[in-house]
Amino acid sequence: MKILNLSLGFQMPPQIEAIPFEAFTFNGGEPHIKLGALPSDREEEILIAQRVTNSEAFLQLLMATDALRRARFRKISAWLPYFPAARQDRMMVPGEPLSVKVYAQIINAQAYERVLVFDPHSDVTPALLDRVQVTTNLPFVQKALQQLDNQSLCLVAPDAGATKKTHKLAQQLGGMEVVACEKIRDVKTGQLSGFSVFSDDLKGKDCLITDDICDGGGTFLGIAEALRKKGAGRVYLAVSHGIFSHGFEKLEAALDGIFTTDSFKHIEHPSVRQIALADVFETIFEQ
Repeated sequence: MKILNLSLGFQMPPQIEAIPFEAFTFNGGEPHIKLGALPSDREEEILIAQRVTNSEAFLQLLMATDALRRARFRKISAWLPYFPAARQDRMMVPGEPLSVKVYAQIINAQAYERVLVFDPHSDVTPALLDRVQVTTNLPFVQKALQQLDNQSLCLVAPDAGATKKTHKLAQQLGGMEVVACEKIRDVKTGQLSGFSVFSDDLKGKDCLITDDICDGGGTFLGIAEALRKKGAGRVYLAVSHGIFSHGFEKLEAALDGIFTTDSFKHIEHPSVRQIALADVFETIFEQ
């Protein structure tokens, strides 16, 4: 296997050879790519790694795929740790697109050997993708727990949508206690309210909230406050995909620590411990 890593700062295993390239954008706004020295074996798998954080990155992925096809490589795979529009996996109000399906259809049209995604928002994303290989958040959370080294920690499901997934994760981690929470979201405005914790008294237990995405962070601010009202001790957050569009000021005031991966972007902040996916999912690159 060789890797075409399109994302600057996205760590890849150093033992795997990388394909050099030059990427730029024309004055008209069109992304373009020129590949450098290519492997001589056209049957070797080429894994394109791309953090799709905007439309330009997505188009760059497609341009790279076409360039490899025209160079007659037969086995081309895509490593998309953060799958775009995964949260738009159902129509909430009339007039909206089913965005995740739009992206999935374009990806499927590329006929990749395999499509690797990390901790998708729901089962809808892998159901829409051809030849998909899903990696869960289990190894990431295990790494976070090793750093916390707290035997009495309980896992927190921040809303109803995360409850089933959190219970499965707790079982995989040896039967950790799970605290279920709930919130109310206005589907028209996105406004959050009604944060609830389904526990009478947490009796000072430390809590690790686990979820797939932190965007603005409103859910976790509300849940952290609700947990403390129920007697929680220290409250930590482990999110697979750290967007953090509103920054860290409010989150670091509400939480005792934040864990995330480099699936979306590189982060340097004293309150954030970032775990590289290349260290967590070495088996991806062994196939």
